[in-house]
Amino acid sequence: MEELLQGMRAIAEPTRIRILVLCAHSELTVSELVQILGQSQPRVSRHLRLMVEAGVLQRHQEGTWAWYRLANKLAPIAGGGRAANRVAQMAADLIDLIPEEDPVVSRDLERLEGIRQERARIAEEYFTRNAEDWGRIRALHVDEGQVNDAVQAAFAKAPVQRLLDIGTGTGSVLRLLGDHIQSGTGVDQSPQMLSIARSALDRAQLTHCQVRQADMYQLPYDAGSFDAACLHMVLHYAEEPAVALREAARVLEAGGRLVVVDFAPHNVAELHSRHAHRWPGFSDDQVVGWMLDAGLENPEIKHMEGGPLTVTLWEATQSVEARNAKKGAI
Repeated sequence: MEELLQGMRAIAEPTRIRILVLCAHSELTVSELVQILGQSQPRVSRHLRLMVEAGVLQRHQEGTWAWYRLANKLAPIAGGGRAANRVAQMAADLIDLIPEEDPVVSRDLERLEGIRQERARIAEEYFTRNAEDWGRIRALHVDEGQVNDAVQAAFAKAPVQRLLDIGTGTGSVLRLLGDHIQSGTGVDQSPQMLSIARSALDRAQLTHCQVRQADMYQLPYDAGSFDAACLHMVLHYAEEPAVALREAARVLEAGGRLVVVDFAPHNVAELHSRHAHRWPGFSDDQVVGWMLDAGLENPEIKHMEGGPLTVTLWEATQSVEARNAKKGAI
């Protein structure tokens, strides 16, 4: 009862209702909210602090920036298990009652659209600068659409509530699967990549998906926080791919599915010299061995040949025995 009352008090103020609506539409920084609301930073920061303390908003730090979004009752919180709380549900229900044609709300959303357009401009500049290199790599392997179809098929075998995309980059996997999952989180070390991904998710209106800065070797989530995870074209950059895969398996619940997409062994030296690939692809024995060592079971393999590069999709599920053993070890 007390948490609901605290949540109600945190929302029951005109500016906070405006903040609530804005953060339901997009993840925003303090400076962006100041720009939209036309209020001082100390005042906006105070509102945000109260709303975070009440569980209405979620806050996460990304370098020197703090980002705010509407609390999600499904998405796991870093270090805090799942945010399946009644306050988050209450906030979501309240937003449904607020008319977007309200003059104040309408003006706020127009200003938010201006911020989104600026994000999109920056993202487009990045894609334009890198289009030639990406096009050269794509020409070496099978059509990207075939790979995407295989990823969608792998995750369509069971409903996905909470997806973790490790090494999310531009957020392509979240966008690919966004309409088929209840909640998605992408993690990456690069602030620039996260900025691009955030803009792309905004344009796709995937408000149930979010991105976070995190280390793939030390994910900031409890064991069993997700029921699906993906490592899409990530392991060939990893210094320790087996460790990254084991950490991905750790955050899966029993029966959770891990999908790994990467290159089979190849001799394309350019990928190492020009594109910083640490590994020249992986054999089935390597990846399946790492999966089994991580407590995963029932591995499946799909090869997609095209040009000098073969793309492989490996998938496996977290075993009940392995998950119970890890619980007992805690």
